Amino acid sequence: MHILIVDDERTIREGLKRTISSVYDDITVSTAASANDALALLGSERIHVVFLDIMMPGMNGLELLAEARHSHKGIKWIVVSAYSEFAYAQEALRLGAKDYILKPFGKEQVVESVTSLMEEWRLESARPTGRGLLEQNLNYLREAVFRRWVQGLDIGNFDLRSIRDEHEQFHLIGIKLNSNPELTLGNFIVENVMTELIERHGKGFIVNLDGDFLVGVLTLQEDMGSAAFKEVAVKQLDRCLQVPYQFDMSELLCDFYNIPDEIRKFHMTAAEAGSVDEHAQGGKSDVIDIAIQYMKSNFQDNLSLEIVSSVVYLNPVYFSKLFKQKTGTGYKEYVTKLRMERAEELLADPDLSITRIAELVGYPDVRHFTQVFRKHYDCTPSHFRAEKANV
Repeated sequence: MHILIVDDERTIREGLKRTISSVYDDITVSTAASANDALALLGSERIHVVFLDIMMPGMNGLELLAEARHSHKGIKWIVVSAYSEFAYAQEALRLGAKDYILKPFGKEQVVESVTSLMEEWRLESARPTGRGLLEQNLNYLREAVFRRWVQGLDIGNFDLRSIRDEHEQFHLIGIKLNSNPELTLGNFIVENVMTELIERHGKGFIVNLDGDFLVGVLTLQEDMGSAAFKEVAVKQLDRCLQVPYQFDMSELLCDFYNIPDEIRKFHMTAAEAGSVDEHAQGGKSDVIDIAIQYMKSNFQDNLSLEIVSSVVYLNPVYFSKLFKQKTGTGYKEYVTKLRMERAEELLADPDLSITRIAELVGYPDVRHFTQVFRKHYDCTPSHFRAEKANV
């Protein structure tokens, strides 16, 4: 297996390389100080795993991932990020990265991650890949030809019937993003979110036509209507995007060769609407509910304000104010209350020790858990359990 470490900080690059090389004799480790250096190595070497820093000068890690993921489809990407970049790490995971490691990291984390990747690589290496790879490359070719055709460019002798026959009746999707510094990330998010939804609810594809404008061809499954699909898509995009956008979906169409004209209608609609759909700014309306659901599902994890605010893509200070406005309680107090309520539920199970309950609600130090519990309930967890047992 060949691992590439991409990080502009020399100490990080060399530290990761030393750690991996000291444990695994059969792994080749290369390093790159920039995204451009990484692209050169990806073009000349067979790379299986990339450890990728997100924040680098010039092309950042997400932009590198966006550019390389199609031409290097089999690579597993591991994101290395600081807590302040955690929102980007979350996005990288959603968009195809295999895992993330938060700085500062220890040797154990790196070894655990590489061991897991080694096992996956060995299993995958034993599988036949010829037919699947051929089909994948044909799909990329069809999408590239479709993009050129819609843009009015020459497609040579390629016969569009191979695409048309798969979509006798279909919907067109048009997504227009407002131009801003996060445009590259926005395109990356839209393409991945919509690809996942299209595969889940039908068949088709989505392509980037004009920088901030993406178009998809979609044939829905019989149990999914166009209105329901649009509702699901807008909800997911609202959660993932931080920029205004317009989402258009055509009625059911059957003339495949009329697609360029239909796309021009999307462009005209976007211009008239000022590129902002009624859903474009709706992504923040339910962020507190999303955050609370995340907290309830991750009691054992670090529920710091910084991490949870990053899950819903908000600045921690703004998130804290919004959280108190919506719940009437400060963030830290709310987390404690949630954990204590969960601890109260778990104490009803006599088979769970106090130490285990503390761990399950996010307190690895049972003494700290006992102190917090006593302050909240005016008694120790053991006393609370005994009293409930006698009721």
